[in-house]
Amino acid sequence: MTGQVREQPHLRLAVVRDLLPRPSDWTNGRPGRDLTAGLMVGLVALPLALGFGVSSGLGAGAGLVTAIVAGAVAAVFGGSRVQVSGPTGAMTVVLVPIVAAHGADGVLVVGLMAGLLLVGLGLAGAGRFIRYVPVPVVEGFTLGIAAIIALQQVPAVLGVQVSSDKVVVLAGRAVAAWVDRPGWAPLALAVSTGVTIMVLSRSLPRWPVSLLAVAAATVASSALNLDVATIGSIPHGLPAPSLPQVPWGELNTLLLPAVAVAALAALESLLSATVADAMRVGTRHDPNRELVGQGLANLASPLFGGLPATAAIARTAVNVRAGATSRLAALTHAMFLLVVVLVAARWVTRIPVAALAAVLIVTAIQMVRVSSLLALLRATRGDAAVLAITAAATVAFDLVTAVILGLVVAGFVALQQTARTARLDEVPLDETDHTDEEHALLDEHIVAYRIDGPLFFAAAHDFLLELADVSDVRVVILRMSRVTTVDATGAHVLADTVSRLEGRGVTVLLSGVRPEHERVLRHLGVHGRLAHERHLFDTTPEAIEHARLHAQRILHAPPGA
Repeated sequence: MTGQVREQPHLRLAVVRDLLPRPSDWTNGRPGRDLTAGLMVGLVALPLALGFGVSSGLGAGAGLVTAIVAGAVAAVFGGSRVQVSGPTGAMTVVLVPIVAAHGADGVLVVGLMAGLLLVGLGLAGAGRFIRYVPVPVVEGFTLGIAAIIALQQVPAVLGVQVSSDKVVVLAGRAVAAWVDRPGWAPLALAVSTGVTIMVLSRSLPRWPVSLLAVAAATVASSALNLDVATIGSIPHGLPAPSLPQVPWGELNTLLLPAVAVAALAALESLLSATVADAMRVGTRHDPNRELVGQGLANLASPLFGGLPATAAIARTAVNVRAGATSRLAALTHAMFLLVVVLVAARWVTRIPVAALAAVLIVTAIQMVRVSSLLALLRATRGDAAVLAITAAATVAFDLVTAVILGLVVAGFVALQQTARTARLDEVPLDETDHTDEEHALLDEHIVAYRIDGPLFFAAAHDFLLELADVSDVRVVILRMSRVTTVDATGAHVLADTVSRLEGRGVTVLLSGVRPEHERVLRHLGVHGRLAHERHLFDTTPEAIEHARLHAQRILHAPPGA
């Protein structure tokens, strides 16, 4: 007992030490590419930070402060080398009712409380639970968030002042007010800005087209002396840190909003890190360290008057595509925005609100991946129902309620599918038990994995994501004959795993896929891609024979072939 008691403090210190920054975070990078990528992300993030600050109700300055402070802290302490953090549309959706009920100081206190919760979650090792959020839930609340962001911008686009706690009512009141007294300047400015962004983003995908369109709208508004609202003043530099002033009696009422903010920050940040991993072969984030990093970012941001923050999938994607290799890129993005605040604040204040609203509407449109939505809607009725329910609940209620409801429905659907397909098969041992042969195949740079039971969102991650770490094999055979259930999430994870392995030069073969599972795999592109490459086999022996030929051909190929 004494030895166990003595070991526990050392174990706790080891856990904390693993979550702290280390010198290896800044090695093996390419500073030139990181600086360029950080500058590009900063150009993209500037109009978004301003727009989300205005949309939250705390002002454009708060959005910039959030991008600078939270972006820098999360870059240093987070669990991903290429993640970019700051204000996001999803977080803005949560903050609007908090601002209405508790004011600016209430939001800052919520941010501090959420930061503490996130740090606690990271220290408790809760990061692994993100694996169990099914894809239809994620896509559903993403669709709901996109709808809310777009509806929130209707008053700014029409140049009217209305208020409501429900975005659908807000948009309806804005349209009614505009019809009663139409003003064409804000609408024309918003439409032209939005069309410019969408057209240029196709022809100039690597350019910060949102910033260019907003700059053009600002110049046109000033030159034509249009009667449109601008974003107003922003701080010339970071304000001095201070604690928000909120009566202690309100802390109880702020606890639930803080839990909602922490839950959203955890979910969006870990999903963003997962997306970044998928875009960069050979990288894996630390989910618990990411939670701690986001928690520290949310503790720091409110002290300077910033909003609660989270990782931003869009900005992270821009960072990766721009060639980022280390945390220096995200830190450069924050420093660039700080320079903008110090040097160009007076020009930033002239940006029309309608132009920023157009940026956010385009961002909302780009959040919706039509191909993914159609794939899920066509996969199974259960996945389509989960997606639709989550999206509707996001708009009608709030994000936390929507995610919880989506998880409950997804769990029910998964259990129903498992019960429906559960059966006992009498399978001859000599045809299915290849354990000894699997061990022998390792010497031939071939690995055969047998997946038993349901391939839905929980089991899919447990079995398949670990497969992405394989680095010393040439061919991987996934034996699917004993899989009882495949839902859209399991198929999505399978597709992601196949892509990761193929990115490392590893060939993937599937054997024994049941006919009733082919439909889901077809809709998500897994079946078609493998079938086209002739990597689908009815039996494992056939797959093993092909794998041996393939591995030998690769090993004996001349260098550079």
